[in-house]
Amino acid sequence: MTQTITTEFIRLDALLKLCALAETGGHAKSMIQNGEVLVNGEVCTMRGKKMRPGDTATVGDTTVTVVTEQV
Repeated sequence: MTQTITTEFIRLDALLKLCALAETGGHAKSMIQNGEVLVNGEVCTMRGKKMRPGDTATVGDTTVTVVTEQV
């Protein structure tokens, strides 16, 4: 799955909500703090992690790749 953004970056917790991998901001925070989220293949516990184009976030069997909108 890819997620298109129109900004320079998106925070990891916001990305999880945007892609419906987390139901709420609190759920995203909990998932991240519990080590359930991989960023670029490694566990990430920083909910404010800046996700830039090309970065991936994985929760369970679902991987999301951040891309920018093509002009």
